[in-house]
Amino acid sequence: MNDSSWGAPPQAGYWGPSDQGPAQGTAPAGPAYDAYNAQQTRPMPIVPDVPEHGGDQDDDQGAARLSGPLFRDEPFRDDTPSAQPYAAVPQNPEPMPDAQQPAQPQPQPQKKSAGRDLGAAIGVGVGLGAVIIASLFVVKAVFVGVIATAVVVGLWELTTRLQERKDIKAPLVPLAVGGAAMVVAGYVRGAEGAWVAMALTALAVLAWRMTGPPEGYLKDVTAGLFSAFYVPFLATFVAMMLAADDGAWRVLVFLILTVVSDTGAYAVGWRFGRTKLAPRISPGKTREGLLGAVTFAMAAGALCVQFLIDDGQWWQGLLLGLAVAASATLGDLGESMIKRDLGIKDMGTLLPGHGGIMDRLDSLLPTAPVVWLLLVIFVGAG
Repeated sequence: MNDSSWGAPPQAGYWGPSDQGPAQGTAPAGPAYDAYNAQQTRPMPIVPDVPEHGGDQDDDQGAARLSGPLFRDEPFRDDTPSAQPYAAVPQNPEPMPDAQQPAQPQPQPQKKSAGRDLGAAIGVGVGLGAVIIASLFVVKAVFVGVIATAVVVGLWELTTRLQERKDIKAPLVPLAVGGAAMVVAGYVRGAEGAWVAMALTALAVLAWRMTGPPEGYLKDVTAGLFSAFYVPFLATFVAMMLAADDGAWRVLVFLILTVVSDTGAYAVGWRFGRTKLAPRISPGKTREGLLGAVTFAMAAGALCVQFLIDDGQWWQGLLLGLAVAASATLGDLGESMIKRDLGIKDMGTLLPGHGGIMDRLDSLLPTAPVVWLLLVIFVGAG
């Protein structure tokens, strides 16, 4: 605050108390000034010097800072009994107590999920395994019936999804009859019988579709021929393995290696998977999972071929396991591509925890001809 605020004409160079008056801090004495001062001025209140933030000087001239209610930007206090105390609103108010604040949800740690009902999947898998083993080692013909049944159900699922999602009407009746006949012909007559049954099934599909309107004929018969090759023809190689003298053991090795490959890929990929294998086709599959499939399948192949296949060698099992891991992965990706094109997650709901029959055959179907061929090369047709 300066002197002009008190009504006195300022003197040049005056910044502090004067050394000319009788009292320190008063203006110069004189008659004119005394008369003027008597009429225009009043005693200046005594205000204690209280330094504010950052020191006690306002500028580089050394003027003392005046403080107190009359000189600081502080709120006025009314001390009358009826007045409520007035206080400045704080710039940063204290947060509300925890009891008055709304509860904030705490983020929960993310847990990896398998994506399926593991209990149901394990139960269904054990049940299917028991049926397969019992039919495989009791009467071979019963196992042929199991293969034919799986083929017919798989064809029904595939053709139903094609019609629902793409309006493609592949004829199911000739496919189902020809598919079952294909499996039986492969078991009885080998590769020659399988090829003949495949050709007759294709002709039946072409003829059956002629009973309908010509619109969509080409896409319907094309889908029918694809279905005949994809499901029953590839499954016929399982029946051809079964026809050998040690056929039950060959089929068992085929099933064990495929299941071990899938299990190794799932276990390692779920625990350690970081790098996507084919994100545009199947985002859940990883390169680490593929490495797990190869490792598990090769180890199982060495043991199975050495101890379960007549005249088999462990190194042949290593090669067989490697081939099974590759074909099973390709088969899984192939069906994933089909389902992605159809816009579905599973081909069916027949098997709780697994999806449909086709969701279990996806790895088995392309692996069957690979195992059949390599076992024929290693130990003969039997």
